[in-house]
Amino acid sequence: MKYDFLDTDVLARLGAIPLESRFPMVGNVAGRHRSPHRGSSVEFAEYRKYVPGDDTRRLDWKAYARSDRYYIKEFEADTNLRAYFVVDSSGSMNFASADHPTKIEFSRRIAATLSYLIVNQGDSAGLSCCHEKLHLEIPPSRRPAQLQHIFDSLQNIEPKGETGLVEALHQVAEKIQQRALVVVLSDFFVDSELLSDALQHLRFRKHDIALFHLLDPQEVAFHFDRPHRFVDLEDGTTIVAEPNLIVDEYHEALKEFLETTERKAYDANADYQLLQTDADYEEIVSKFITGRLSKKR
Repeated sequence: MKYDFLDTDVLARLGAIPLESRFPMVGNVAGRHRSPHRGSSVEFAEYRKYVPGDDTRRLDWKAYARSDRYYIKEFEADTNLRAYFVVDSSGSMNFASADHPTKIEFSRRIAATLSYLIVNQGDSAGLSCCHEKLHLEIPPSRRPAQLQHIFDSLQNIEPKGETGLVEALHQVAEKIQQRALVVVLSDFFVDSELLSDALQHLRFRKHDIALFHLLDPQEVAFHFDRPHRFVDLEDGTTIVAEPNLIVDEYHEALKEFLETTERKAYDANADYQLLQTDADYEEIVSKFITGRLSKKR
């Protein structure tokens, strides 16, 4: 089945770049990602004193010759990554101006591309889509068949109603028992304090958080040449306004909203990406992946 939000050429170009977590992960199989536990790999971590029961094959005889004491070499353990995509499917995500894609269409492209890259490198990907409540949930899996399940679900999303993003993030934080990469795609039209609480909940559970903040170019520019009737795509309320009379106030409120959202993201140690839907999504995904290599802890 062909999916409009997937580009095989883009997948081929990005496939050579590994997507890694910024923090050590806790998985159930060996993989490419660092674990907080010690194990066997090629990357040396530290020495510790030998205690009865340790594997004598890990004794460092050179250190014994220098100090006349037994030391064990410890190495970083490598494990697999779980990635969980949370896609806001509230009514406001269906907005688009001119010939730009809607915010939900742009979210599909990013989520599908990253899911493919993650599963293709042997890691697990899962999906949650939410509006008033968490209405769709696909647990993470590394099986190839998982991708079709995710792609079918993304294709069938119909944005509607008010956002349930905050509640969904709390549910994700509680349901994912082990550390994971949680990728959130939304316009974040929610109460900033409630969003902050949800992000801090994810941080408390030691998840690696990545936020893609999507806005349509018209939402940023607010360029209109005549009075308009503005409709809230989430609750249906309308208001008639003369844009030229409120444009300065709008831009001031937008600036405050963006600065507050970014600050709440950084307070939760989240990887924050602000983008508009007229951007090149391949460039966005590429910068996201390569940027994480320099942010590893």
